[in-house]
Order: sequence, then C-alpha cells, then structure tokens
Amino acid sequence: MFYRVVSTGITILLLAACQPTRQKESAHTGTDDTALTFNRHIAPIIFEHCAVCHRLGEAGPFPLVSYQDVKKRAKMIAHVTETRFMPPWPANREYQSYANERGLTNEQIAMIQRWFEEGALEGRADDLPPLPDFDRASVLGPPDRIVSMKDTVWIPGNNRDLFLYIKVPFELPADTFLRAVEFVPGNRQLVHHMNGSLINYPDGKKSDIWQGETIVDPDTTDSFSAYHYMQLLNDDGTYPPLSPSMVNYLPGVEAVAYPEGIGGYYLKRQAAFLMQTMHYGPSALDTFDLSHFKLWFSDTPPQRPMRELQMGTLGDTPVIPEFVIPADSVVTFKTTYRVPQDWSVLTINPHMHLLGKEFLAYAIRPDGDTIPLVHLPRWDFRWQYFYTFKHILKIPKGSKIEVWGTFDNTAGNPFQPFDPPQTIREPKGDMKTTDEMFQFFVNYVLYEEGDEAIPLNQ
Repeated sequence: MFYRVVSTGITILLLAACQPTRQKESAHTGTDDTALTFNRHIAPIIFEHCAVCHRLGEAGPFPLVSYQDVKKRAKMIAHVTETRFMPPWPANREYQSYANERGLTNEQIAMIQRWFEEGALEGRADDLPPLPDFDRASVLGPPDRIVSMKDTVWIPGNNRDLFLYIKVPFELPADTFLRAVEFVPGNRQLVHHMNGSLINYPDGKKSDIWQGETIVDPDTTDSFSAYHYMQLLNDDGTYPPLSPSMVNYLPGVEAVAYPEGIGGYYLKRQAAFLMQTMHYGPSALDTFDLSHFKLWFSDTPPQRPMRELQMGTLGDTPVIPEFVIPADSVVTFKTTYRVPQDWSVLTINPHMHLLGKEFLAYAIRPDGDTIPLVHLPRWDFRWQYFYTFKHILKIPKGSKIEVWGTFDNTAGNPFQPFDPPQTIREPKGDMKTTDEMFQFFVNYVLYEEGDEAIPLNQ
C-alpha cells in the first residue's frame, strides 16, 4: 500500500482523492502492465530498426529517437510498417534469410498497430532503453588508411536525384594486401547509395594516376567516354585490373567484414576507387559532399581470395530472350550459369534499374534440389542491397544458377522515366539510370570442407 493505515476514515479519504489522478497517469503513461507502451515495447523496435537512419545528420528526413518524435508520427509509422514500406527490406523473408536483415517481423508490425490503436501510450520512464551507440568503433579497430575524394561534389538544390561517376585515386608507400574497406558518406542526409570498384595499376603502367576528371555526370555521356575523360586506362591504352563491386553503401547498412582468411584483395601502390553509381537524393538547397573510404590492411596475402560471377547485362551469361523491352509491355527474361566447381557463396547482389518489377534467383543442384538465393517480389531501384548469407552457402559443382527478371515498361510503372514509354534495348556499355539492366552478382570463394558452419553475421 502507498499509505500507512491510521484510521479507516482517513484511508478512504486518501484513496478517493488519489484515484482520479492515478487513472489519468495510467492513461498517459500506460502503467497498466497489460498495456502496450512506447518505453517498454515500441522503443526497442524503433531504436534498432529505424533510428539508425532517422537521427540528426543521417539520411532519414526526421528523427525517431524519442517518444515525442514517434508519437506525433504514430499514424504514419503504423501505416508504413504495416505495408512494409519501411524499414526498407525488399527481399522475401520466407524465401531466404540473410545476415543483419532489416525490416520487421509480423509480430513487431502487429505490436506497432496495436500500440497506435490503443492511444500510443508512453509508459514508465524506467522502462525506456538507452539509444544504441551508433558511433561505435568498427569491429576491425581503427583503419590503417583514410582515402578521401580528391574533389568536392557540388549538389544543386533542384529537388532532383543526382547520379555520378567518381574516381578517387590514391598512392601507398608500397604494394600491400587489403582486408576490408568501408565507404563513409560525407553528406549522410543526401548520399543514398554507392556501388564502387577497385582499380589496381600495374607497376610502370600509369605515370600519373591523378590526371583526368574525377567527377563525370553519366547523363551527359556514355561510360566509355566517361572513362576516357577520367583517364582510367593505362598509359598504353590497356585496361588496368578492376575488382568490381568490392565496396558498397546504403544508409543504415554496416560494411561486411568476412571471417579472417576469407576474402581480401591485393592492393597495388597506385590504385583508385571507381564509384560507378554514386546516388545523391534530392535537395532543395545547394550543398556539397566530400566522402571518404576507410582501409584495413593485412600483412599476409588473401588465403582465399574473393571471386565474382557477373550474370546478365554486360556479364558472363547472355540474357534470354534478347534484352528488348517494348513500350507498353511487361516482359520477363532469364539468364543461367553452370557452376564448374564447388562454391562457397558469401554475398549476392540483384541489379535492375527503374523498369524492374520482380527478381528471382536460385540454384538447382545436380540431384534436382533447389537452393533459394533471393526473391524480390517488388523491385525498388532505391533500395539495392548486397545480401550476405547467415552462413556460407555451398553450391555444388554442376548446379545451375537460374535468374529471372520481370520488367514493367508501361505508363502504370510509378518509376517510368519516359513519357510516353519508349522501347528499351540492352545498353552497349552505357550505365545511365534510364539505361535498363538485368544483372546478378555472386561473390564466392572455392569450397572447403566445413564451410557451411562458418557464420557470416558477425
């Protein structure tokens, strides 16, 4: 009891006086143990899945780091979570699961709906968990080197998306080995996603890696001309070795660090990062970006070097039928590959552009069993993830990887870039956003006994 009993009459008076106040407090804070409250039930969900982007200085358009932040947007949050529009996770969870998945479970979504319907109560203050340490140090420790953009990117305030090619050259004292790399956006509110490759210049092949343009707008030229303007080629006109898609970024997605001995790259003294897709979101004000890369070196060469299969457009396997999407049509294409050795697959990446509608990839084992890889029932160009499996995934020798992509080239496609729709053909080296692609990337190492037990979600 809250009160010491002095006399029956006093006790009755005290309880009568306090009862309305306690009811009012319970209605606002949700002190009733049966009620759903922000502090006990909703904050853990929001802090884990939303606040990483929705906080000051990050990509989210508003913060979600307090009860007040969430309460005033409770109706919208209930809607976008129920429709799975947010948090963004386009992959079908029932088809395959991955390390560090985003998105909410059915139970979490139902909890948010009920919390909103019951009045979005706050709850007891001592139930509120602390915000995560978003700025925690990398599991790899401090980086060995930071490589910054050579030139600042100017972002016009025209409320339009901006896509750029960007070259980031750098020199080291000597050749070394690269264990991991992380892209760090300078303007976190506008950098939407980035796909980058590593160029290694052989000894004596490039006299000046700093020459050429560092920033090119792909909407003004084709990729071959862009590479010429950037002077990416060796002095004799040959192409330097390129490791594709070796560093990527999406807001809220942590860089992947594979277990010791798996992956890694050789790194020449003269090198460059080539950001083949640097996507800045719309801005109403003129602003700028100066992003950088964190590099972690290794004293030993890669024990099991990363390999990559690129299927489909501009890749190792043809698109069937011919990649032509007539105007006002919905068309499905496929591409296949026969695996020549036992593979240990680490990460996969589906890729389409604005006309993409659905994406499906799987492997058929020699015994006829199917290995699910990824299914995106509603493709969204804005959220292009690299999907890392929870454990290394073995694909046996002789398996056939089949990839299917459906494209919507009608006026009903909300991302349709042309009015009216135009017939789209396979690009000949171009990489504009409006140049459609159908690609599937598989990052793997050669299989070794016991690989299936190695976790990748650390």
